[in-house]
Amino acid sequence: MDTSVSNEDFLATVAEKSHGAALRGDYEHADAQYVVQQNWAEYSEAEHDLWRRLYQRQMALLPGRACDEFIDALHKMDAAAGIPEFEKTSAELFATTGWKIVAVPGLIPELTFFEHLANRRFPVTVWLRKPEEFNYIVEPDVFHDFFGHVPMLFNPVFADYMQRYGQGGLKAMKLGGLDQLARLYWYTVEFGLINTPQGMRIYGAGILSSGGEVEYCLTPGTTSRHIHLQIERCLNTLYKIDTYQETYFVIQNFQELFDGTAPDFAPYYERLKSAEPFPANALLPQETELLP
Repeated sequence: MDTSVSNEDFLATVAEKSHGAALRGDYEHADAQYVVQQNWAEYSEAEHDLWRRLYQRQMALLPGRACDEFIDALHKMDAAAGIPEFEKTSAELFATTGWKIVAVPGLIPELTFFEHLANRRFPVTVWLRKPEEFNYIVEPDVFHDFFGHVPMLFNPVFADYMQRYGQGGLKAMKLGGLDQLARLYWYTVEFGLINTPQGMRIYGAGILSSGGEVEYCLTPGTTSRHIHLQIERCLNTLYKIDTYQETYFVIQNFQELFDGTAPDFAPYYERLKSAEPFPANALLPQETELLP
């Protein structure tokens, strides 16, 4: 099965997904794997200042809300002073978990994304949002990718999970399971929560790089669900991209993520072909709300 896509078709698809908006990244100089040079010296002082303000806002919100693994790695990365140089952090990351950072112009094709993950390479967008996008941005930028995602790759178990996800993505492309597998990424890598001895904490990059959802997702009494992660249930659950999440899946530890993706997903995909997806706010009879 040919799962490749031409550059022209991919760019047209991205433009369609972003409601016709102009693509932000410089795809002209990307190689066959959509890798570009970061060109760190070209960032302006205004961009470094915007990074610092984004960083300071998040660090005022995250203590007591983000998981210790994220906070500890972020401090070691020393990224508070301005947009970081990928090469430096990539060397530290490789020495710790065998992962590397690759610079990309923005969104990349699914096949390429999965290939990067399967080979322990994490794609990080090179451009930074504009000041008027301080609180909300449609497409992931360097702050979301680097600040939100990279720290968790310093955790060996989570790093292995990410590689396994990439390997699973390559299989899903051949099995017609991409829609289902995308939900797992959304609800774990982007919006995942974890129970700890100190209480429920955040590990998902979409929350960790957000201003408002950091507090919202851990606030008791909201209309959102907080339920234990069950893989097939997650694969069959819709999600919202333009609001705070209506369901958060909670894990007990990162080993649970890794072990949960060990089985062959082919039977899941086959069963879910004829199953009606659960709404984003569903709470099934056997499930318990974990944050009353």
